[in-house]
Amino acid sequence: MTTTTSAPPMIRATGVNKFFGELHVLKDINLEVPRGQVVVVLGPSGSGKSTLCRAINRLEPISSGEIAVDGKPLPAEGKALAALRADVGMVFQSFNLFAHKTILENVTLAPQKVRKVPAEEARKTATELLERVGIANQAEKYPAQLSGGQQQRAAIARALAMRPKVMLFDEPTSALDPEMVQEVLDTMTGLAAEGMTMLVVTHEMGFARRAADRVVFMADGEIVEDAAPDEFFTAPKSERAKDFLGKILTH
Repeated sequence: MTTTTSAPPMIRATGVNKFFGELHVLKDINLEVPRGQVVVVLGPSGSGKSTLCRAINRLEPISSGEIAVDGKPLPAEGKALAALRADVGMVFQSFNLFAHKTILENVTLAPQKVRKVPAEEARKTATELLERVGIANQAEKYPAQLSGGQQQRAAIARALAMRPKVMLFDEPTSALDPEMVQEVLDTMTGLAAEGMTMLVVTHEMGFARRAADRVVFMADGEIVEDAAPDEFFTAPKSERAKDFLGKILTH
């Protein structure tokens, strides 16, 4: 049995650069997320947060550098990439649920198709997950019949149904009405408490303080600070972070 100290980090980005034409959106990013850690990525709009998140499961190809998940470098395409994506759950701003399928069908589809889980088992797992995110009573409804907060919780259940090793969240609450934000954050806080490895791009400072093990602050495509939440919020080291927090925390 290997000790956890020798286990590779769940996510490792080394010297990652990304250009959109002339625009240098990720500048020599080095980041490690150990298994079981919750890392919240903060920063102003256009800082490269979402691009980094999308690069980790190769929705966004990188220009140079390397990203590895659980010790394996990201494959470029084909079956290996599909396998990697199955291990990396992703939750976006938009819920991306299949409109013509029920919530239960949305959650059982990928495990059956990709993981080849038998229908009965997929259904049982999906029901348990919908229970866990608090919407078991909505299982037979279609996405349009649910509130935004319920749809996002369904999207989280759908990602969890693949039994991912790591979950990526790209501003999961930014499209929600304010009164629905908390129910989604509560679901995410529960996941964090259970030890799920998570990288979360968000503007929700309360979640960052409560649930994060680390805060990574990005500005202009670079990681400017990487600190424990208490340290980051009470004593940010860089002017960029002080400026950012000053604007956000005074509102």
